[in-house]
Amino acid sequence: MTHAPFIHLHVHSGYSLLNSTIRVDALIKRAVEERMPALALTDHGNLFAAVQFFSGCLKAGIKPILGAQVYVVADHTDKTEREDQEIREELILLCRNSQGWQSLLDLISIGHLNGSHVKPRVDLALLKKYNQGLIALSAGAKGGVGRLLALGELELATEKAVELATIYKDESTGEQGFYLELQRHGLLGEEELIHATAKLAIELNIPVVASNNVHFLERTELRAFDALRCIGLGQSLADDSHRERYTDRFHFATASEMVDNFSDLPEAIDNTLQIAKRCNLQLELGHTVLPNYQLPPGEDLASWLRRQSEEGLKSRLENHVLPRFKESEHAAVEKRYKERLTFELEVILQMGFPGYFLIVSDFIRWAKKESIPVGPGRGSGAGSLVAWSLDITDLDPIRYQLLFERFLNPERVSMPDFDVDFCMDKRQKVIEYVQQKYGVDRVAQIITFGTLQSKMVIRDVGRVLQMPYGQVDGIAKLVPNMLGITLDKAIKEEERLHNLIQEDREVGELMELALALEGLPRSCGTHAAGVVMANGPLTDMVPLYLDPRSPMPVTQFNMVDVERAGLVKFDFLGLKTLTVIHEALRLVNSQLAKDKWINIDTIPLDDDETFQLLKDGRSKGVFQLESSGMREILKKLAPDCFEDIVALVALYRPGPLGSGMVDDF
Repeated sequence: MTHAPFIHLHVHSGYSLLNSTIRVDALIKRAVEERMPALALTDHGNLFAAVQFFSGCLKAGIKPILGAQVYVVADHTDKTEREDQEIREELILLCRNSQGWQSLLDLISIGHLNGSHVKPRVDLALLKKYNQGLIALSAGAKGGVGRLLALGELELATEKAVELATIYKDESTGEQGFYLELQRHGLLGEEELIHATAKLAIELNIPVVASNNVHFLERTELRAFDALRCIGLGQSLADDSHRERYTDRFHFATASEMVDNFSDLPEAIDNTLQIAKRCNLQLELGHTVLPNYQLPPGEDLASWLRRQSEEGLKSRLENHVLPRFKESEHAAVEKRYKERLTFELEVILQMGFPGYFLIVSDFIRWAKKESIPVGPGRGSGAGSLVAWSLDITDLDPIRYQLLFERFLNPERVSMPDFDVDFCMDKRQKVIEYVQQKYGVDRVAQIITFGTLQSKMVIRDVGRVLQMPYGQVDGIAKLVPNMLGITLDKAIKEEERLHNLIQEDREVGELMELALALEGLPRSCGTHAAGVVMANGPLTDMVPLYLDPRSPMPVTQFNMVDVERAGLVKFDFLGLKTLTVIHEALRLVNSQLAKDKWINIDTIPLDDDETFQLLKDGRSKGVFQLESSGMREILKKLAPDCFEDIVALVALYRPGPLGSGMVDDF
């Protein structure tokens, strides 16, 4: 089967936040249907979807071309101009190779961390510094050359084109890496600009390339796209006086459409294939790196983990385990624990994770030393005796019959993942500690994306349609309160909603637009717990983003993609319960003599008065035991040992509750 004669090189997905209705999977599927051998993604000033797009293209059998649309200003550090006064020239950058990917990582990160002012920005000095391995497209009417040509400033346009052509000329081969971009969207003045651009290209011997500024897949999606932009701009669909105009030709045009559109400039079509041939980036995904753990002289990661674990287990045995047994049983008990430790260490070392355990142990021990409350451990990590020996957890996995295999298993290789809880008020101090230890440029938090969820998208669309708030709120409330509910499911399950759509034309339009926009990214923020650490500058591996609400940089890749890019996620959870316990202990101990102070780590687990409170259902404010349903089950179960509480928490889930298992227990 022959491939299409045209490739899209100027494409925006939904990750150009509130500026495209295109979902990445649907985009790739369309390129495959059009027999395009390659496809580019050039989101607005970011690389949020780069890993997802790259992997999806490879899986679909087409070549991924990673890129971005950048905003070029005179001085990227100058934040004095108002948005309406600032001249931002757009430029499309595409990666030819790994060097180009590194250049783009640096540019995009600097644009966010140092140049963010309404939009992330770069300047010509940065373009010159980070130009290796990149191909640049002039971005049509919104680029520097196109803007000047449209204003009739031929001399300045020529200077700009020469400057960009010089920046992106491949010094080793002499091949031109700058293309003058031609677009036909049916806009006023477009043909005149194409003629002027083509003429300039001939005079300067700069190649031209055809593109469509893709913001939606189908022509029929223009209104949904317009509604999405209104959500972002806080405007209504009826008022387009301050809104940039788009036509239905900002869609994913077919190859035949593009060939027809540029029948007078066939070389502009052919150059899309030539550019695709030049772009051959290979991302290394799945190769995990850890920060460099500082080892004592003469030790390696394996020997130090073994030494620390053995010393830690010895302390745990002496203080927590052996006192519960008769002296005659000590030898057998020690043997059991040491055999389990040896087994776990062999698995950890075999899977290559000693550094991970040492790093987590280090910052937890530092926190405890600084009197920062740390949770006892939860999740499958509590099943590790090594973790208990290293003070990562405070639960004896042998005493409570917890399985190490649920945490690490050589037959299902995946990174270990400890959920570590810190006092909410002092969590940031622990993050600052790892920043100082491993380097500020090597530690960042992880991005999260807010999406247009079912009820919210109804309210957003209702607002841009200028429908009465009470009416829209009533429609949104018809969506069932179910986890993960979609509008499609809601319409099928809620008869009143279905009938409203059929009977009221305005409601029908509201829901049609809401269905088109549901699930698209709406905003980005910072993950509540995830932190990544690298063995070098993070921008060597991932692009960074500046969240105005966060004191430290954030990765532009989400939690899944950041791990695929090779970084390890560490969870630093801020837990209010720990803060409350810490403050309660402080208040109680302030009334006691020092030798009577209560130590939360050594309180008895068989206190009759405590269990009586639980039997009475008086557990408001007790972590995981405070809901009304849980309090009722506490009364029925009447727990009299810690193991009863363990079982209760495990059983309090939809499956066991619905099956009657709780009553049987």
